[in-house]
Order: sequence, then structure tokens, then C-alpha cells
Amino acid sequence: MADRRAEAIHALTRNLGHDFRDAALLEQALTHASVGEGAERDARGRPFLDNQRLEFLGDRVLGLLVADTLMRDFPEADEGDMSARLHALVDKAACARVADRLQVGPAMRLSPGEAKQGGRRREGVLGDAMEAILAAVWLDGGIEAARKVFDTAWQAEFAANPKKALTNPKSALQEWALGQGRALPTYRIVERTGSDHAPTFTVEASVAGYPPLTAQGRSRQDAEKAAATALLQREGVI
Repeated sequence: MADRRAEAIHALTRNLGHDFRDAALLEQALTHASVGEGAERDARGRPFLDNQRLEFLGDRVLGLLVADTLMRDFPEADEGDMSARLHALVDKAACARVADRLQVGPAMRLSPGEAKQGGRRREGVLGDAMEAILAAVWLDGGIEAARKVFDTAWQAEFAANPKKALTNPKSALQEWALGQGRALPTYRIVERTGSDHAPTFTVEASVAGYPPLTAQGRSRQDAEKAAATALLQREGVI
């Protein structure tokens, strides 16, 4: 198992295009918080550091790099348009897709329970790890190293030219629901994970007569907006 994970880390490093001077940073970025719930320790007998602090930094690094790229690539776009594009490029789903392409899942360190529950494929786990990895690259090699990894890793997301996000997806969902003769949409928190300083909310959006849909966000409000957007997309409204 150890050899298999070592191979996965080697493949991930190759895909990232960054050789870490401090390999401990990458190891921390790949360590899920569930590992701390068990007795697993490193070679020196110390508990493994998880990736929550790096994920906190990586979220800000990603936002900066996306905003900078949008400023350069879309000189005619206004603030609202760029904000919408930024939201689509930094959300959990986008980060998870990038992580999947880079093969982050097989390289992660998870508790046995989290691994059995499919943590290596879970959107929230992969998305957080991807942000943590970006922070690790930033700390290891500086902004230019992070930009190099970002430019390659997010190339497919920019090329996909996702549908423009709505300025107020909850209002749009409300208007659509009323137009279908339905009651107002409802939202329910399904799960709250992560630490107090970097939580992840999973929210379910429901419209009577249609299957509910869940999405994640950094706050309850962000998760509700993401769920509303995803429901509108699923129903072909946007």
C-alpha cells in the first residue's frame, strides 16, 4: 500500500510540474483531517499535520491567480462579469475536477474510514486538497511557481468556457419556481465539515415536484447559491 501511494505521489508531482524542495509541504497538503482522528503517526512518532490550514491559504491564492488571469484575458469585461467567471472557476466542483485530472485522489492520506466511504473521489475532499496543494507550491516556490502550476492545472477550466454564473441564482430559482406554479424553493443544511475557520457547508435545494439537489460552499449562503445554480442548470434554465 505504501509503495502504491509513493507511486501516486510521484505521478502527482509529475503532473503538477513542480519538484518540492520541502516534501513535507506536499505531504501535509495531501493529509485529510480524518487522519488526526486515529492513532497514525509519522516516522518520528508525531501526529500528521492535516491540510486545513493550507486549504485556507490556497483558497486565497487561487482567488488571486484567477482574478489576475481574468484581468489580463478579459480586458473588456466589467466587474460583475468577472465576479461571475471567478465564482465558476474557484468553486469546489472546479477544484475537484482539477484534482481529478491531476490524479490527487490516489496520493491522499485518509483515515481507513474515510477511504472506505469513497473519500478519494469525494468532491469536497478533492477540492480542499487541490487548494492545499496550490498553497504548498506557493510556500515552497513562491508566486511564480504557484502561477506555473495554476496555468497548467486550470487550463481546461478556462477552455471549457463555462456558462456565466448568475448574479443572484437564488432569486432566479425563485422566479423560475413561481413561473412553474410551484411554492418558493427551500434550502436545508445537509452537512457541515471542516474546522471553524475553514468550514464547508453542504446544502440541499428543493422545488416541489422536482428532485432536490445538493451543493457545497464556504458558507451557508455560498452553498445555497451553488445549489440554486446547479438546479437551474439541471433543469435547462441556464
